[in-house]
Amino acid sequence: MSETTTGASYAAAGVDIEAGDRAVELMKEWVKKTRRPEVLGGLGGFAGLFDASALKRYERPLLASATDGVGTKVDLARKMGVYDTIGHDLVGMVVDDLVVCGAEPLFMTDYICVGKVHPERVAAIVKGIAEGCVLAGCALVGGETAEHPGLLGEDDFDVAGAGTGVVEADRLLGADRIRTGDAVIAMASSGLHSNGYSLVRHVVFDRAGWSLDREVAEFGRTLGEELLEPTKIYSLDCLALARTTEVHAFSHITGGGLAANLARVIPDGLHATVDRSTWTPGAVFDVVGTAGRVERLELEKTLNMGVGMMAVVPAESADAALTTLADRGVDAWIAGEITDRVGHTTGATLTGDYAG
Repeated sequence: MSETTTGASYAAAGVDIEAGDRAVELMKEWVKKTRRPEVLGGLGGFAGLFDASALKRYERPLLASATDGVGTKVDLARKMGVYDTIGHDLVGMVVDDLVVCGAEPLFMTDYICVGKVHPERVAAIVKGIAEGCVLAGCALVGGETAEHPGLLGEDDFDVAGAGTGVVEADRLLGADRIRTGDAVIAMASSGLHSNGYSLVRHVVFDRAGWSLDREVAEFGRTLGEELLEPTKIYSLDCLALARTTEVHAFSHITGGGLAANLARVIPDGLHATVDRSTWTPGAVFDVVGTAGRVERLELEKTLNMGVGMMAVVPAESADAALTTLADRGVDAWIAGEITDRVGHTTGATLTGDYAG
């Protein structure tokens, strides 16, 4: 072997260990902001530690777990060079699945996969995740940043996360609590949230030929700014509602749309009817529908149409529920009711036309 010939190395293969170490140092301050009293140790260990003795106050604690990502929305963040909001989306997708059963989110871990570690960029992603955890009341106890040169481009990345929550067994929410006559309360979304972006990207880029810096009058801002609007996180609002008002079930409106997700918590023999005339979807839904000539039913089975979370409560509790949500700054309204299945299959149906 000649003196000029060198052996293979991790760095030559495209993995920069020093950049990864710097990314960890940069993210530590953000992770620290999510700390709960039950968290032991700091960032950098092989596993995050959570003191389970805190669960002794429960009679019969049930642990709930959920995992998710944010789909192709990450491509828009990459193209815009905006990395500190996508974490809100990740947290929202995970913790609001947990809270559907009444569980309090306790902690999350994240997984960030990149083509090349840019420390400041990774730290910005974690900053968003940490801020989302603060909004959700849960701790970020650890995670993993993986560098995959050759599989991902230098600027490509993806994120995923997993969360754990706890609920008292006799306070578990779900289909078995729902009764005929219950009211269905809708909580407004902040926009598209993190679902349906494959359709949205196809419409605005491939069909309409728009750029992310296009000013859209209906939005009052650029297309990119609208599409990157972070997912609203409802977990603390839902927990407050369950503490102050009788709640039978929640439904997180994500992929599959409003009717399909609401149907997941409707018991056999009952049916949910939701009246479209009780709200006006945000401008982004009409813009996407018009630009892509997307039929309403296709939009409704793909996008949230302006509703990010639904609660099913006894009719006599509806006003109190709306007051609680209003006090917390959540735009909410009575959107429908639970009836017997007569004339319907078990599930949920949208009726009428949207207001406005």
